Amino acid sequence: MTHHVLILCTHNSARSVLAEGMLNHWATRLGRDVRAHSAGSAPSGRVNPLALQALQAAGVDTAGVHSKSWDAFTAADAPPLSIVITVCDRAAAETCPVFIGRAGEAPLRVHWGYPDPSTAEGGEAGRRQAFELTRQAIGYRMLQLLALPLDGMDRTALQAALDAIGAD
Repeated sequence: MTHHVLILCTHNSARSVLAEGMLNHWATRLGRDVRAHSAGSAPSGRVNPLALQALQAAGVDTAGVHSKSWDAFTAADAPPLSIVITVCDRAAAETCPVFIGRAGEAPLRVHWGYPDPSTAEGGEAGRRQAFELTRQAIGYRMLQLLALPLDGMDRTALQAALDAIGAD
């Protein structure tokens, strides 16, 4: 059974896109039945080019990546979500819509915050480095998520494991 993971950030242009790309990349490489999606509460309508560059430089396929609203994941035909991860503080503080979970249960929620790399100091070079460091940090957490026996954990244990990953 596929585990669908939704990663949220306000504008869905940087951190959530990096997370979607890294989780899908690692899931494919490791043969895990996990599918990442990303969305925003107030999507910008465009993906930050530095996010795409950081993913592409790491060998991540960015075809089809685009900025979209979280409303796409509340529709009846939306994939049943196992986990919702917020990656920016604004999105974590917002009241999320009701997402469709698996087996009639709400998806688990966790916050794994990262500073916004698009606001890094140091001009273009500083932002480029911030995007790469953010991609690496997100990639590490996604590997930790994929190391979990998702089908073999009850909801309480999985929530505790997700929280522990975010506490690193």
